[in-house]
Amino acid sequence: MNVTINEEGSKALVTLEGRLDTTNADQFQKDITPLMTGSHQEIDVDCTGMEYTSSQGLRMFLMLQKTVSARGAKLVLKNMKPQVKEVFDITGFSHIITIV
Repeated sequence: MNVTINEEGSKALVTLEGRLDTTNADQFQKDITPLMTGSHQEIDVDCTGMEYTSSQGLRMFLMLQKTVSARGAKLVLKNMKPQVKEVFDITGFSHIITIV
């Protein structure tokens, strides 16, 4: 999983590429820690290149959503592939996290 984070003022733009699973969830958590501890008011995650997420990946997204919401900020996942979106739909995460 490759994670790129670009900051534009109070907004963070995150680009994901590859698979998010148990083999790289720890690294993904380290990559997104600045987003959880930062002051960004909006975090947009471009999922165009994300091929797959496991339950570990879902857990990371939930953790990010909770910390962002706690400070009154907004998390939006964008451009998700149908097979990845299906995982979010089946697990109910699409009702917790904004996906466009």
